[in-house]
Amino acid sequence: MFCFLFILEDYIMIAISKKTGSIAKESLVIICKTFKTNTSYALSKEQTDYILNDIKKNDKKAVTINALNRTVSVVLVDDTKSHYNNLEAIRKHGATLSEAVNADKRATIYIVNELADVDYSLALAEGLALGNYQFIKHKPTDSKKLNSLSTINIVDVKVTNQHISNLSIAIDATLKARDLVNEPVNYLNATQLSQAFKNMGKAAGFKVEVYNKAKIKQLKMGGLLAVNQGSVDEPTFTVMEYKPKNAKNKKPYVLVGKGVVYDTGGLSLKPTANSMDLMKCDMAGSAAVACTLYAIAKAKLNVHVIALVPATDNRPGFNAFAPGDIITMMDGSTVEMLNSDAEGRMILGDALHFAKRFNPEMAIELSTLTGAAAAAIGQYGIVSMGTATDEQKTKLTVSGLRMHERLVEFPFWDEYAELLKSDIADQKNLGGPYGGAITAGKFLEKFTNYPYMHFDIAGPAFTTAKDSYRGKGGTGYGVRLLFDFFSNL
Repeated sequence: MFCFLFILEDYIMIAISKKTGSIAKESLVIICKTFKTNTSYALSKEQTDYILNDIKKNDKKAVTINALNRTVSVVLVDDTKSHYNNLEAIRKHGATLSEAVNADKRATIYIVNELADVDYSLALAEGLALGNYQFIKHKPTDSKKLNSLSTINIVDVKVTNQHISNLSIAIDATLKARDLVNEPVNYLNATQLSQAFKNMGKAAGFKVEVYNKAKIKQLKMGGLLAVNQGSVDEPTFTVMEYKPKNAKNKKPYVLVGKGVVYDTGGLSLKPTANSMDLMKCDMAGSAAVACTLYAIAKAKLNVHVIALVPATDNRPGFNAFAPGDIITMMDGSTVEMLNSDAEGRMILGDALHFAKRFNPEMAIELSTLTGAAAAAIGQYGIVSMGTATDEQKTKLTVSGLRMHERLVEFPFWDEYAELLKSDIADQKNLGGPYGGAITAGKFLEKFTNYPYMHFDIAGPAFTTAKDSYRGKGGTGYGVRLLFDFFSNL
């Protein structure tokens, strides 16, 4: 029987199972350190021998077989690896297993954890559920190719209802972020993005206020307005807030996300071949912060969090801002705009200045900001930098390790700010050919007066080839990290 279940909206169900008898007819995955024969698994001698031989002869840590009417898998925890690396290996096996289960048209799988650590059960369920994701809403011819896996049952007495609830919420929020990133701009302009945030606020119970162009002009958000000059679609600025009565923090945490729904580079048209093909993903930071707030509200965490999203597309039409233009930002400072493809920092500068009115405990800004960050570490983590306290940085780093959304902290030395000095304005929006990821962060720092962290997710936010449970396309990167961070405050 099931004592608890959580249904991920439109995706999959995760449940605690109290099933203790034979699961002979069920697909299952067994987590162990050493695989041993167990009659309750109802495996034949031939099947058991095959698994044991594959583990021993080929030194495998995971074996999956098609056992007549079910899929059976064994995953071994490796004592030579760190706990975090074991969790990641198990998540990846979950993604591989989801492919096998769907190929065999199975609807249900059981996770049996023979070990004491509940994290293994949760990591496997996470990998299965995230690996099961599909984005085929615009492929009516693929309507019959929906994945068959619909239920994950966890047989582990150590797993609690709270475990399942938090895991399911984190997965749900991550997949929502993927949906947003995968939507093309003709389905998701700035106004439609803001409406999506409103829908999430209504579903999860947080406040959403959307500023239109008139309000943005009133606020004198010169950076956001300048980037929007080349577009037929109006910009938006969305303010989202979750404030429970029993919030533990007196000052709010503020999340800021870059919402460039499509980026041509503007008049500084992107020169690299095929580089515009993926630019619907330039709002991945906004998806991450909004979906993090969705998860926080769904989980009813006792933390006061505000999320800010400046949104527009960046095109070369109409009266598009041009290299050499002087832009007056919301804080009254001026920027010599030398490259219109460095537009993200322009809209984020206004948002970070706007955040000052909340006197934040800390602000965390996520953006697909620079190719330099992606070039430096690839798709394997987040380039981070900032002025947050060592304690805040440590907590974020631990959450990054736990969720395998790792942070690589770059130096934030004052010398990099020198590269942004302009002869005719307060600063330039480019810092030169070197240290581009860092000078972008230093540009944004000028609009803050509070503890601040800059997360450049340009590398991992969108993949062009399947990457295990992160899939292909939008990954939802940053949501799991931030939800874990706030859950553990």
